[in-house]
Amino acid sequence: MTGVLEKLLGRLPIGWLQLSHSKGRLAAAIAGVAFANILILMQLGFLGALVGSIAVPYTQFEADLILSSSDMNTLADGSPLPRQRMYQALAVEGVRSATPVYLAKLDWKRPDGSVRTLDLFGIDPATTTFRNPRIAARLPELALSDVALIDSRTRNVPSEMFSAIGKGEPYRFEAKGRTISVVDTFVMGGGFSADGYLVVSDQTFLKLFPQRAPGAPNFIFVTLEPGAAAQKVLATLRALLPADDSKVRSVAEAVAADQRFQTTQRPIGIIFGFGIVIGVLVGIIIVYQVLSTDVADHLREYATFKAIGYPQRFFLGIVFEEALILALLGFVPGLLIALGLYTLVASTTGLALAMTAERALAVLGGTLVMCTLSGAIATRKLARANPADLF
Repeated sequence: MTGVLEKLLGRLPIGWLQLSHSKGRLAAAIAGVAFANILILMQLGFLGALVGSIAVPYTQFEADLILSSSDMNTLADGSPLPRQRMYQALAVEGVRSATPVYLAKLDWKRPDGSVRTLDLFGIDPATTTFRNPRIAARLPELALSDVALIDSRTRNVPSEMFSAIGKGEPYRFEAKGRTISVVDTFVMGGGFSADGYLVVSDQTFLKLFPQRAPGAPNFIFVTLEPGAAAQKVLATLRALLPADDSKVRSVAEAVAADQRFQTTQRPIGIIFGFGIVIGVLVGIIIVYQVLSTDVADHLREYATFKAIGYPQRFFLGIVFEEALILALLGFVPGLLIALGLYTLVASTTGLALAMTAERALAVLGGTLVMCTLSGAIATRKLARANPADLF
């Protein structure tokens, strides 16, 4: 290591020699930087999983535009809107179809006593509401009362159950006083607000939730004619529909607004953001303590160099050398441990935690900046050192 650094720096690697002189302090410093990296990577992973899970159901919709209530912030909240808006949308030039969709949460009590919360979609089986081919193929069966399709990635449910359903063995369970028959599965993946998804017909939905009015769906999915100008249709619908009860957006706009709200307004997104800040502060404090102690331990030697005539940039170079070494040595174990934790959490919870090259490089860059900042703070004591006062 000493030889490699000597070739890279063109001088004796004083910073590395000082760090490696105290093996215990070096190990503690690397562990501290690694811990900060693990904390930051995990928080970024959870935040990325949150953002990704928000987009998943939207990507399954067979829609170009989404009509929702004006108070909708996320897919699962917001008031119902009048079904009349569907007919008004159908009258607009360029609109090919408009389909009402109902959404509610359904608690599924398992035989072991545990409860799984499902986002329940009620759709018109006469139209294609989802792009998923498994759902489209089962639309005729969904027209039957109390028939459902379930998300095979529903959390904490034995995979054997989904395999049996896929082989043609319907699964039945009680909910809201009715017996639901699950005849097939599809792949979507639960998010942070629910364990999975269930799709039924609009009539089955209204039987499960009799308090819901047929004329008040949660959404209206609008598809456009081939070649229709989406922005023109969007502007026409926004001008036509009353803004006090309806909101018209493209699917991409709805996804972006949902992600923005949940990451900046909901507690879970804010908590992940604070976790990242705390990880950075932990790393800065740990590296600063190590470098500050190292500077204090070698202050007389530095003062001697000062008296000889070495400039301040020479000492800054040594401290920054130590900071960068700690950043690199701490990042590698932190990344490896975070990769293991990603795999463990993803397999346990079903959340889509995945390390991306962009995220790893961003954290590496942030770690270098974090350690460099700690080094800059640590050199303040060195800059104020007066050789005459030390001897």
